[in-house]
Amino acid sequence: MSENKETKEIKISYESIWEDLSKVDCSEHIKEIKYGNRALRYLSWSWAWGILMEHYPQATYRFYEQADSGIPYIQFPNGTAEVRCRVTIGRCSREMWLAVMDKSNSAVKNPTSTQINDSKMRCLTKCLAMFGLGHYIYAGEDLPTGADEVSTDNVKDTKQEVQKNDEDVLENGMSRASDIGWANTFVKGFKNLVKTHKTRESVQNYYKSNGKSIKRLESINPDMLADIDNYCKEYIATLEEKNDG
Repeated sequence: MSENKETKEIKISYESIWEDLSKVDCSEHIKEIKYGNRALRYLSWSWAWGILMEHYPQATYRFYEQADSGIPYIQFPNGTAEVRCRVTIGRCSREMWLAVMDKSNSAVKNPTSTQINDSKMRCLTKCLAMFGLGHYIYAGEDLPTGADEVSTDNVKDTKQEVQKNDEDVLENGMSRASDIGWANTFVKGFKNLVKTHKTRESVQNYYKSNGKSIKRLESINPDMLADIDNYCKEYIATLEEKNDG
């Protein structure tokens, strides 16, 4: 019995996990919070974890603590903080980090326990997206801006582990499959989010904000980039027809 379990563990790979989880339709479980003109879209953490358990019940997660203090988050010299999560499925691990923010999505100093707990659950869900579950929801999401640059020398575990995991994937010869999987989910997510914009300028700004992802998509598959370009042109034409009418 133990041998069968061990064999199953060996067969689990970053590629197979992505293949399973990226196909899950999360549309019915996406939540949205609006802050002025900006909308934050995220996946229900309890539903996401439930889906993960259906596919990989052996999965585990952990949150990192501040070195030598036991504080359940990472606090920087300026008082702001972030949470860091690591999800492990078999022998595959991914990490994600997220600033502790207030209701306006801005980093806060000396966060409350509620803010920390909320950030942990959002971080866990985003970490699952690194494995493919609901990845397209975050396609094109801008990184937080306005935070001061800080040193992380006093942190026990660093983001370099994520880079190491990515290097392992390359060594296992799965980078191409991962690129294709990423491209498919990015295109799907990009098209879904384009439809939330109501003006030519808004669509163009959204396209520009995804500059790095657009360049990566072009290097993976130029035809998929052309598909996005045509989609944007057709959508803008539709908007202008409505405005003229």
